[in-house]
Amino acid sequence: MPPDQSDWIRRRQARPQRPAWPTVRRAVGLHRPHLRLVVALLAVIAVSSLVGIVPPLLTREIIDDAIGTTPTLTGDGSRLNVLILLMVVFVAGGALLGVAQGYVANTVGQGVMFDLRSQLYRHLTGMSLRWFTSNRTGEVLSRVSNDVGAVQGVVSDTMSGVVGNVITVGTTFAVMLALDWRLAVFSVVFLPLFIIPARRVGNIQRQLISESQEELATLNAQMQETLSVSGALLVKTFGRQQEEIARFDRSAARIRWLNIRRAMVGRWFGVSMGLFSALAPVVVYWYGGHRVIGGEASLGTVVAFAGLLTRLFGPTTALLNVNVTVLSSLALFERIFDFLDLEQEIADRPGAVELRDVRGDLAFEDVGFAYIPGTPALSGVSFDAPAGTFVALVGHSGAGKTTMAYLVPRLYDVASGRVLVDGHDIRDVSLDSLGAAVGMVNQEPFLFHTTIRDNLRYARPEATDEQVEAAARAANIHDFIAGLPKGYDTVVGERGYRLSGGEKQRVAIARALLKDPAILILDEATSSVDSGTERAIQGALEHLTRGRTVLAIAHRLSTVLAADLILVLESGRVVERGTHAELLARDGVYAKLYRQQFAAERTGAAAG
Repeated sequence: MPPDQSDWIRRRQARPQRPAWPTVRRAVGLHRPHLRLVVALLAVIAVSSLVGIVPPLLTREIIDDAIGTTPTLTGDGSRLNVLILLMVVFVAGGALLGVAQGYVANTVGQGVMFDLRSQLYRHLTGMSLRWFTSNRTGEVLSRVSNDVGAVQGVVSDTMSGVVGNVITVGTTFAVMLALDWRLAVFSVVFLPLFIIPARRVGNIQRQLISESQEELATLNAQMQETLSVSGALLVKTFGRQQEEIARFDRSAARIRWLNIRRAMVGRWFGVSMGLFSALAPVVVYWYGGHRVIGGEASLGTVVAFAGLLTRLFGPTTALLNVNVTVLSSLALFERIFDFLDLEQEIADRPGAVELRDVRGDLAFEDVGFAYIPGTPALSGVSFDAPAGTFVALVGHSGAGKTTMAYLVPRLYDVASGRVLVDGHDIRDVSLDSLGAAVGMVNQEPFLFHTTIRDNLRYARPEATDEQVEAAARAANIHDFIAGLPKGYDTVVGERGYRLSGGEKQRVAIARALLKDPAILILDEATSSVDSGTERAIQGALEHLTRGRTVLAIAHRLSTVLAADLILVLESGRVVERGTHAELLARDGVYAKLYRQQFAAERTGAAAG
């Protein structure tokens, strides 16, 4: 029994079928930016179709005129030589035109695929952080890679094939009617019988491809999670290899069954079309032969018909198969267009202004925010931080500290109230200029699988080697980098796993220093390192925070003793504010947190 076959059948029956024409029209519209090449392709196809008609007509002339059809007729050797030479010229010309058609068609197809990939990637990079946290990375990658790659053949070959085959069928049938209309009609009378089955086969293929791509996306998501460094470490440390292998095999087996179904659906339809195409010349010779015997047609005409019939049924079969191919590929286009139609929650407003010469004044005015409607994560948060102010956010886990930090660079938009930078509502400024003004160092910094130098220059691609080194010195990481065999050209591995936590943190600090933002978002960088590494990071942070506005999420209260303003959050609200001394004197929530943490640190030190 195929895996989950009954489940697939239920889902296929329950899923509504979308109208095909809007998707087809949109897919065809992808060719619009390449209109000149498309026109050139159509011209080559038209010429190629006309050239392809000539050899059967020359065959008719060779048989009826140059050779003669009976022993009593004398052939014309000179005419035969000329006709044979013309036959060679047209056949060779048709082959060369076929090469040219293939080149132009592939150029158009690759151009369309480039545009589609680029447009999809550009659109997805503009999605909000909320969207990325709601979707698995493997599934997103599957849309960009697998789905776009799967429609490549349709875009490169099918679109041009449709036009070429329509022109070929039209011109060929017109010539056949001119030669002998009775024989032409008799030759094609059975073709309509194949149109309805072709449409049904295409719709089934469409459903199967949709299911297959969804399952492939699930498989890719599992591979992305379990074959990454973090995922592989988790799988191994919990001894879950066999369970993950079994899960992988179930998805792979389902994909195998779906692909077998795709391969077999319409097989009898294809066999019938092939058999009909093979037997059609026999029928022509039978019917045409009787007409020759009766003196109603020439032998050359019948032979030319047989040649033209090959040119007619080949493209006709291809057109019916195109119906199958296009309908089955609609599922892929629909999946791609679904992503392209996603609304970008965070985007520049019309007339967005550029932030210039940013001082770093930061203010929250009665800010409210909710990840889930009806469940506020922040309520009525207000504070004012002039340029150069060090603001610390303190509170239990889930109090809203990270949410506040994420609102400043517009990773999310406020539900109510305003966030201001230099007096501008950040929703009214361009995302690029806001991104240039705000920097962030996370508790778990992300490094790309490239060199240390490239990771540092990610913040400022035009930075010189001297500037890169100066930032590394300020972050207390230069000596370590210089001591590596390849120095700044050392590859850090996926997510920087070749470096320790403290080393990655200092590289991230150096990267932020190189960017030199006016406003710095700082997720506590020393919450899970040893005391020696903590001192090195603290020294780097002194350079980083100097002279700029800082919004710091504090896990260790000892790191915010010198903050200009401490905001204490509970359940998304600011319950206390002031300096360290003021809050201790108030003997409220902050004082309680401080005493609890101080007691825990003292107990840990005594145990050590």
